[in-house]
Amino acid sequence: MDEKGVNKMFSGLSREQQEQVREILSDEKRTREILSTPQAQKLMKKLTGDGKNG
Repeated sequence: MDEKGVNKMFSGLSREQQEQVREILSDEKRTREILSTPQAQKLMKKLTGDGKNG
């Protein structure tokens, strides 16, 4: 996702939520833990268009 996409995604969040996301993303270990969850995997597939038929 490019910077424009990230900014668009963040625009729907409150300032507090934006800060929380930035804090998590700045911690590589936490980011990896979160992205490895089934929920995150499902969301990533939805956002990237993978699995549109399923």
